[in-house]
Amino acid sequence: MKNPEIKITETKLLSDNWYILNKVTFSYQKESEKIQTHVREVYDRGNGAGILLYNTTKKTVILTRQFRLPTFLNGNKTGMMIEVCAGLLDEDNPEECIIRETEEETGYRIKKVEKVTQTYMSPGAVTEILYLFTGAYDESMKVSEGGGLASEQENIEVLEYTFDEAYAMIASGEIVDAKTIILLQHAKIKGLI
Repeated sequence: MKNPEIKITETKLLSDNWYILNKVTFSYQKESEKIQTHVREVYDRGNGAGILLYNTTKKTVILTRQFRLPTFLNGNKTGMMIEVCAGLLDEDNPEECIIRETEEETGYRIKKVEKVTQTYMSPGAVTEILYLFTGAYDESMKVSEGGGLASEQENIEVLEYTFDEAYAMIASGEIVDAKTIILLQHAKIKGLI
């Protein structure tokens, strides 16, 4: 099957209050078919990175817990989410970003990360590419309590679980965050811990 021919005909800014929301009109034509016009809203919040920190000696992982308003608005009674450490790239490359975010959120200063994959998490509406990593940690790397930046009002709780506990939290429904599920399953498949 041949790729369709796409032509953007109009982009209208709807909001740039927090991130950017555009209304995009485009034409879409597959081979030997007539041109169709589509209108979609597209949310651009920039690209991000996430990391599963793991300790092979203790057989543990570091996760975070914080309030996520969109989940609260869509059925998560407390709005609290257990997730891997993650953040927006801003001006950094993915590796620099996740090393910075790891220290800010968890208090661990790591130097080496391993890229797992990159993925579009919600490609029907959000432009974000999320770069996923793993990284080993031990107690000698702990330089602060973490918790995120006060200026960003993150209020992050740092959690340490055995890998088996964390992995079981997928089945129990305590972990419902896609990036966290992907990284825990990657660790299981690869036998990292």
